[in-house]
Amino acid sequence: MVEFHQAPDGERAFPVEYKRGRPKANRADEVQLCAQALCLESMLGQRIDAGALYYGATRRRVEVLFDDGLRQLTLETIAAVRAMLVAGHTPTARYRPRLCDACSLLDLCQPRLLGRDKGVNVWLAEQWSKDMEGESCADS
Repeated sequence: MVEFHQAPDGERAFPVEYKRGRPKANRADEVQLCAQALCLESMLGQRIDAGALYYGATRRRVEVLFDDGLRQLTLETIAAVRAMLVAGHTPTARYRPRLCDACSLLDLCQPRLLGRDKGVNVWLAEQWSKDMEGESCADS
């Protein structure tokens, strides 16, 4: 969500990201919010100095300042994701309880099912193979 706050120089955008759970031990939520702020800066032609994260589990809103360190971390993360997209290779899903249990994408990623040595493409090929074997048995 984007709130617009009155400021001496006009309205200022203030992005707010709502999260179901609790604050994470890493800075992933802050990086996501900062990336949204960078997009808004580009769209609106104004610098955005801060935003907020609202955590449903704690019912608390935490202000996040977009300082130089967070902006740099966000730009590095963006560059790393772009490099993965260009290379056409995503990392193998690895279950790490401290990170994964707090992630809203856990059900989609399913790192426990994929295992440590298999990528998504290998898992999909195995599933396709199993489906094809099942169909040929049913047809006989």
